[in-house]
Amino acid sequence: MTHRVRRLSVIAGIAALTLLVAACGATRESGSPTTARAAAPAGTRTVALAMEDIKFDQTALTVTAGETIDFQFTNTGKIAHDAFIGDADAQMEHENGMAGMESAAGHSTGEAAITVQPGAAGELSYTFTEPGTYEVGCHQPGHYAAGMKIEVTVE
Repeated sequence: MTHRVRRLSVIAGIAALTLLVAACGATRESGSPTTARAAAPAGTRTVALAMEDIKFDQTALTVTAGETIDFQFTNTGKIAHDAFIGDADAQMEHENGMAGMESAAGHSTGEAAITVQPGAAGELSYTFTEPGTYEVGCHQPGHYAAGMKIEVTVE
């Protein structure tokens, strides 16, 4: 009788260990976060950018179609800056819409845009679904025309 109880305990332990190993393997293969990794989903990348007076600290970025970029902006300048994501046509439309405004702080809900005050930081996530060329442009008065933009190539 003690052999049977001991054998059942060993079998139950092996079964539990097998399930645990299988579950851990499935979690890694599916791309779900584990306790040892950051909680960012697969296909997400963080890009830190400084907003300086009339420029970004980077002028070009290459991403893969379907990739989500978590932009982390830090305004190291002395004036407000914004970042608007879109293709060249969207940038010009946004620039024209912002013309005459004192600042671009009034972005519409749902726009891929953020305004960051001097000394502050902000985050904006964007999924680049289609290959092509996009821009991250600052549309504070005169900034975009002065070249404050980042060219994003989506492959």
